[in-house]
Amino acid sequence: MRHTPETTVEKVTIGQAELWRGDCLELLEQMKADAVISDPPYGMKWNTNSSRYSGGETPETRGRGIDWAPVHGDAEPFDPSPWLAFPRVVLFGSNHYAQRLPVGSTLVWVKRLRFGTFLSDAEVGWMKGGHGVYCHQDASMNGAGANFEKLHPTQKPVGLMAWCMERAKVPADGVVLDPYMGSGTTGIAAIETGRRFIGIEFVHEYFDRACERIQAAQAQGRLAI
Repeated sequence: MRHTPETTVEKVTIGQAELWRGDCLELLEQMKADAVISDPPYGMKWNTNSSRYSGGETPETRGRGIDWAPVHGDAEPFDPSPWLAFPRVVLFGSNHYAQRLPVGSTLVWVKRLRFGTFLSDAEVGWMKGGHGVYCHQDASMNGAGANFEKLHPTQKPVGLMAWCMERAKVPADGVVLDPYMGSGTTGIAAIETGRRFIGIEFVHEYFDRACERIQAAQAQGRLAI
């Protein structure tokens, strides 16, 4: 795609997916959805240079990481309040802004096969409503033999985002909004489970990747997750 200035809003429609390139807070009033399922910037100023890791128990992976650009918006504290009015909400990284959230359910993505790693064993999400704790193990993006192409520094597995939609009881033909779309994983999960999708991403590079991935998912059609 030909890049336009950062202040210009772009919209691309791909099948049942509506993708926006712009600032999600500026676009918020236009968004109508049954659920917000997202992995927002946590406000932790995370060092995204994954080439600095030693490799741990798999030293053959040393230096194979990518020196990603900083996550857009991660330098400022995250405010979840604009998204809490939607009927169903799942926001990852909730341990970083828990004081700004009401009581709800806790979703835990267990991303390691062994515990006690150098980095986190799991990631935590907040779900609107209830008060239980629910776990989903998916180590598909972990290790030298992982069968995936990483396109974003905080990319999540498609199966994880599909599980979140089921936990949040998103209707089978409902509309899922991801205001921090990244490389489009939530959109792929929505398409593969028969749901409609609205995604917003500010960074041109990730927006283009999301368009490509969602185009491919739309062409492939609905799958069993």
